[in-house]
Amino acid sequence: MNIRKLIKFLFNTLIIGGAAGLIISFFVKWDSYATYLKPFNAMEILGLLIFFVGLGLTFSVISMTGYFAYLYIHRFGISLFRSFWTTVQIILILFVLFDLVYFPYRGSEGEITIYWLLLGVVLLFAFAWLIAKLKQKETNHSAFIPTLFFLIVITTVEWTPALIAEGSDYIWLMLAPLLICNAYMIIGSHRIANRVDGKSAKDPARKGSESVRKSKTATSKG
Repeated sequence: MNIRKLIKFLFNTLIIGGAAGLIISFFVKWDSYATYLKPFNAMEILGLLIFFVGLGLTFSVISMTGYFAYLYIHRFGISLFRSFWTTVQIILILFVLFDLVYFPYRGSEGEITIYWLLLGVVLLFAFAWLIAKLKQKETNHSAFIPTLFFLIVITTVEWTPALIAEGSDYIWLMLAPLLICNAYMIIGSHRIANRVDGKSAKDPARKGSESVRKSKTATSKG
């Protein structure tokens, strides 16, 4: 990936984060918009639109920071734990999913039912699972767990400021841009890196694994 591709990649992430922040604000902060609809106040509504787009842009920058931190953590984990790195990632994923249920439920002192927390964790895991399967399909089998780790563990770390804040509005205002930007980056990174002359080339790792599989098949037939 050259500098031009990297800049375009990061710019697209910014645009996606800003759009996600704006769209989720219509659902989470609709009452703020409704205040200036009757009577209609164009300047105040424009100010709200700019504010929520800016909020989404801010969260997309946090997402990009987390992505580059993840690349370092992943390489460091491989060098430190070697073949056990996959197991360590699975343990951390399970630990974070447990924390996302246990600590909010304990902190709310029963005000939030555990079923809603479980549903949120299941939806987060399902989203991460789908993106990880897509990443695995487009690259190789070993990409599944790292993608799952990034979308669950790293996203939760990025999301922590909203989790400790009072009120649930900013929890959703922050989560949507983070998840969408993280999903875009983890999927888009290999697509852009493998793009040649405006066309997507086969991922080298996937191509290598396919050639090995074909050679094994030919040997077994022989």
